[in-house]
Amino acid sequence: MELVNKHVVITGGTTGIGFNLAKKLLEAGNEVLVVDYSEKNIKEALESSPALKAIQADLSNAEERVKLVGKLEEEFPEYDVFINNAGIQRWINLKNADKDWSFYHQELAINFEAPMHLSILVMNHLLAKREAAIINVSSGLVLTPGAWVPFYTSGKTGLHGFTETLRLQLQDTAVKVFEIFPPAVNTELGGSSEHSYGVAVDEFIPAVVAQIEEDQFHITYGTSEEQFNATKDFNQQTTQNTWNMFKENPTFLNA
Repeated sequence: MELVNKHVVITGGTTGIGFNLAKKLLEAGNEVLVVDYSEKNIKEALESSPALKAIQADLSNAEERVKLVGKLEEEFPEYDVFINNAGIQRWINLKNADKDWSFYHQELAINFEAPMHLSILVMNHLLAKREAAIINVSSGLVLTPGAWVPFYTSGKTGLHGFTETLRLQLQDTAVKVFEIFPPAVNTELGGSSEHSYGVAVDEFIPAVVAQIEEDQFHITYGTSEEQFNATKDFNQQTTQNTWNMFKENPTFLNA
């Protein structure tokens, strides 16, 4: 899929992977609209990249998602690529899980429910296009579950299952369905410095765009590429080894 002269919507597109992808797609000659709940983030993104368009929306709320798609029809009706990128990540020690369910549900709503709901809401619009795409950003933790982020891992694993079924249902249409499995990328997901050990976002984004343009529907990089092609035993051992690094971490123990 050639990413030139497309009209792209990116949720969570004002920071991290989403913002860097937005800038890359703008540079390639696409129109890009970003969605974020934070007016501050939107303001900073537009100051940095004035060519961007933006809509504010709280994607954890189903009514707001419906309103967002209505606004897109009014303000950005030519969109033909929809990227479900928005996500939050929280370290949660399930042995300490004493918060109200709404706290835990918010992570599932943003990471799992919103991409499913938005994909359904934009479906008919995209089916009417000559060429279109839905691109869902899951996680390398789909392949090697992160026990220290149980709701994040669960939500992204659910999104992976949905994306696989969506691709099959749309395989005879003009709508292509991609899934991005980011490894740990050096962004502020989960909090400042939580992923400082990850690959540089400027290294990751060009690889993502290249794979989309090559119609590689499972987009991987670095450790996620290794794990995607690994044996089940290898990934199980990686999962255990990684958990061993986190399980005595004071931040996790008190989460």
